[in-house]
Amino acid sequence: MSAPMIAWVPVVNRVYKYLTTSSYSSQSIDLPSITIHDVETAAEKRPRTLKHLIKANHVNHSIIYHNLEFHNHMPHLLGSAYLLGASTQQLQNIYDVEAKELEAWKDSPGEISDVDWRDYLGDGRYQRAFVDFFEDELALKHNYDWKSVADEYLFSGKEPLINGVVGGLGHPLIHLGYAYELSSKELAMEALAMASASYGFMHKYIDDFSYTKTSTYSTTSPLEILHRISADTRFDGLFPTRGVDNIAPLFEQHESLVLEHWNAWTITSPTEQFRLSQEAAIALLVSTVPPGTHAYDFFIVHLLTTSHAVRILLPLIPKKFHLRPKLSDDAEEKPTQGWKYVEDKAVNGPWSTDAHYVKALRAIREAAFTWGDVHERYLASAVKFADDFKGWTGFGGAE
Repeated sequence: MSAPMIAWVPVVNRVYKYLTTSSYSSQSIDLPSITIHDVETAAEKRPRTLKHLIKANHVNHSIIYHNLEFHNHMPHLLGSAYLLGASTQQLQNIYDVEAKELEAWKDSPGEISDVDWRDYLGDGRYQRAFVDFFEDELALKHNYDWKSVADEYLFSGKEPLINGVVGGLGHPLIHLGYAYELSSKELAMEALAMASASYGFMHKYIDDFSYTKTSTYSTTSPLEILHRISADTRFDGLFPTRGVDNIAPLFEQHESLVLEHWNAWTITSPTEQFRLSQEAAIALLVSTVPPGTHAYDFFIVHLLTTSHAVRILLPLIPKKFHLRPKLSDDAEEKPTQGWKYVEDKAVNGPWSTDAHYVKALRAIREAAFTWGDVHERYLASAVKFADDFKGWTGFGGAE
């Protein structure tokens, strides 16, 4: 069992769980809404270009590809680059480069309806059918109001779909964040379809309150939990190699061990602890890289980008639905550059077409804007990541 994989215990969703219980549903994480960029109605060329490229991706490329293993990051990369200032030509270049590895839609085995749609949850073969279904609902039942479709299918019912958006490494959650931030019905329908096709076992830890139990210890700090996980020898040797394929076996064979740490996070101040969870996500990405390796963990970056998606969604969704690496203890470094430098690296640097690199930089920047950065810790992390990054690691035995 690799250290990074245990970090995939949905820490941010501990806040989410706290706020969906009847005892605490009146409490919420109070944050101002991020700026909504309505690319559907914007008249300027740059947002129009983004709108056209999002639509082109929607028409031409499946949302899950490569034997249903990879997720389509085109909208995440385009959206992040746009919000970091990319020009129309840079956006077009991003599309052209990213499109080379994507795949065309494939027909699903059959159609689905409002009677049986839940029967196909978790079956990626039905991704096209899910998109068709939600788009039919948009046109025929909800008068083209995509937020109304989201309200019905994400937030209603005994086991609402929102509780499963952490499936598929959190990509449905990330996609949903961009749908709201860019006010895009195409992205919203894709996010619903992605959440449906990627629906997995994780939802039960939120849907079923019986998994919330008293732990062997208690803390309000997510970083303390991560340090304890790093030092917990019970995780030693569980798996021979690193990789995402360890997640399901980890929960199947060692569920009580995972939940011991998951339940240890005591939520007493939701807004402050959400801030701490974002700081923890940044620390995991930047502070777990051995000096000189320049190799950042591909799966850990998803903790940061899903955390950013939660930050986007918190002010916009119903309040009742608010949601093992070794960390370096080195002294904090002072940033040598400013945010303009970080933004330039994201859209003009050698990694400007790497979706996860660009998304990570933007997520750190938005965390700084959300919480303030008097001591420039967020900026220091962003500059270090922007300069030091030379590729992703964490994929398993083939490394």
